[in-house]
Amino acid sequence: MIKSISSFDIKNKRILIRVDMNVPLENGIVEDNFRIKASLPTIKYCIKNGAKIILMSHLGRPNGVVNDKMSLMPVGEILADLLEMPIKFSHDCISEDAHDVTLGLKSGEIHLLENLRFSNDEIKNGKDFSFALAKHGDIYINDAFGTAHRSHASNVGITKHFTHKGIGFLLEKELQNFNSLIRKPQKPFVVVLGGAKIDTKLALIDRFLNIADKIIIGGGMAFTFMKAQGKDIGNSICDDSLLKEAEHILEKSKNANKLVLPKDFICNRSLDDKSEPIEFDNKNIGKDFMGLDIGLQSINRFKDILSNAQTILWNGPMGVFEDKKYENGTKAIANHIVDLTEKGAISIVGGGDSASALKKYDIREKITHLSTGGGASLELLSGNTLPATYALEL
Repeated sequence: MIKSISSFDIKNKRILIRVDMNVPLENGIVEDNFRIKASLPTIKYCIKNGAKIILMSHLGRPNGVVNDKMSLMPVGEILADLLEMPIKFSHDCISEDAHDVTLGLKSGEIHLLENLRFSNDEIKNGKDFSFALAKHGDIYINDAFGTAHRSHASNVGITKHFTHKGIGFLLEKELQNFNSLIRKPQKPFVVVLGGAKIDTKLALIDRFLNIADKIIIGGGMAFTFMKAQGKDIGNSICDDSLLKEAEHILEKSKNANKLVLPKDFICNRSLDDKSEPIEFDNKNIGKDFMGLDIGLQSINRFKDILSNAQTILWNGPMGVFEDKKYENGTKAIANHIVDLTEKGAISIVGGGDSASALKKYDIREKITHLSTGGGASLELLSGNTLPATYALEL
């Protein structure tokens, strides 16, 4: 059984928390503080209850090399502003100086460690690195759902060095939401999947054929299924290596009629083509064209299916929503999900692109639950064990 942070006596204890503050940075400025804000409930609880708080996170993929452009210092500045208090910062997460700062903490103070991935030992789950990180804390708390599907030093290896270990409020909330979705979703239950990558979602589709009432497929991943059906997809994105698996899923879903693919697409010769997009139906995409968004027929059909849903899971955009010419599908589905949520439906959204779309349309706060972890949510929903939570059970 995994313990919650609320089950520990944390007063005057050093609480080492693995947070997920992997936020987008541009010229040293945090562009989106969603993940920082998501970590606040656990941090504020520790402050309120007189703990000494040590935070550790990664940012980007520095590949084991110190890179000032991926420093967590700008994150620390945002966190300090949000908490309205100063924060101590160490430029090396396992140096003697860093450990001295931790030992000198007073109750209610916060110490943020530099980017864990400045060392390759983080990703390699290095034993010595895990041990050195563990020296910062009396109690270990994992509150980073976004990395829970990885076996790294800061979330798996480190757990071997703690008797007292558990999860924070963010990770607890994520697990509760996704477990309830798997075990007993309110019906009708509709899954909406999109994005370009199909490989990470096939297992989820296969599993949810037995749970969901309908599975809507949009975005680039739809074209692999269409090609498996023998349709001409033009130059649209397709993973030929997964055609057999797509055929298997189509065959498996045939009798239940659960899988719903787009009827039409907004197409162009390339994403950079400046000419006006052309609409094609799903049986006849021009050979020189690629699908970049779903068309109006698909939008209306998907909205009609969603209208009866009591539970909605959405992961992945319907098209290249970053370009205004190809955002209509994603925007329409996102707004429709919000409308249904306001009428009482439960909406759970995962995946970085889906979160970015909600931010673009300023509707993040209007859905039931926006997950901080795309890959982790897919693993969990696909029925796989998350290494970081399994390590806390041992």
